[in-house]
Amino acid sequence: MLASRSTNVITLGCRLNLAESESIRALAGDRDMVVVNSCGVTNEAMRQTRAALRRARRDRPLAEIVVTGCASDIDRAAFAAMPEVDRIVPNAAKLLPATWGGFLNRQPPRRHARAFVGVQNGCDHACTFCAIPRGRGSSRSSPVGEVVARIAALADGGVQEVILTGVDLTSYEGGLGALVEAILLAVPALPRLRLSSLDTIEIDDRLFDLLTGELRVMPHLHLSLQSGDDLILKRMRRRHARADAVAMVARLKARRDIAIGADLIAGFPTESEAAFANTLALLDDCRIVHAHVFPFSPRAGTPAARMPQIDPSIVRARAATLRSRAADRSRAWLDMLVGSTQTIVVEKPGDRGHTPAFAEVRLPRPLPQIGACADVRIVAAADDHLIGIPA
Repeated sequence: MLASRSTNVITLGCRLNLAESESIRALAGDRDMVVVNSCGVTNEAMRQTRAALRRARRDRPLAEIVVTGCASDIDRAAFAAMPEVDRIVPNAAKLLPATWGGFLNRQPPRRHARAFVGVQNGCDHACTFCAIPRGRGSSRSSPVGEVVARIAALADGGVQEVILTGVDLTSYEGGLGALVEAILLAVPALPRLRLSSLDTIEIDDRLFDLLTGELRVMPHLHLSLQSGDDLILKRMRRRHARADAVAMVARLKARRDIAIGADLIAGFPTESEAAFANTLALLDDCRIVHAHVFPFSPRAGTPAARMPQIDPSIVRARAATLRSRAADRSRAWLDMLVGSTQTIVVEKPGDRGHTPAFAEVRLPRPLPQIGACADVRIVAAADDHLIGIPA
């Protein structure tokens, strides 16, 4: 059980939430409080938020229980009705010093070997399945100078890898490529820069050149693909076609050996067997080795919730098939890395880390240099990770 007076921040969902949780910890200080920084991307995420709040009340009966994040913005009334919840903090206020009665340090206490830096928030698009714009609002970006100063402070503090995060990262005002270039020029001490989820249709030439030609930008991209069928993509109101995604991956991999990840939705309304087969084939066509598969769940108030739904048992079966095929591809990729030497950033408790291409590496014995880069020789592959020893 946690100490009776300590602020605990429970993070659900995306990497942007992870970055924001670090700032909340710095703002809240040491008090008898539990903050659940929630996710509202799926119905399951909403359920997990409610479960986390109930668990927090059981574990800390006298603490102030606070919920913030997308779930509580999307369905404020439901969370306000929960007896476990003492206070709801809107997304728009969760990084304001006045909300927590504290102050925002330029460099919040480090909780991870890799530092997550939020540079963009909100979304101006209207995907038919997504409720996140209701929780995050319209797109806005942090100024370049502010981002560079934050990352420079992290690098001065010894951080070896920074991950840029956002709800719609490639919509960064002024261009994500320009921001990445500014960071690399202004912070030469930073050895590793990684990007979170990207929209393929917004990867312009400047960003493309940095992704394929700058070694400090990690060779790992997570793409927001969602489907491999053009009709389903149109009904999702996505802005790319299947051919756009396949062509972009081909261009990227022709210039650099980049590991491709993707978000994929199984069982979107009206998805036929042929449409699902197109998504399944996308795993091979885009050479995806890091797949995040989501079974479709209708979100109240979204256009997709009003479309003809697929039987839930079929949705679950299709998600399981996608995950199984993706796991096979991932394992084959991991097998290819056996015998290579990889550089990892050592993560707590010292017995793991990730390669530049974001393959997890586990070590038989902890290394002392947590947070530092270390070279390891890959000696074996398991189902979802590599086994390494110090090189």
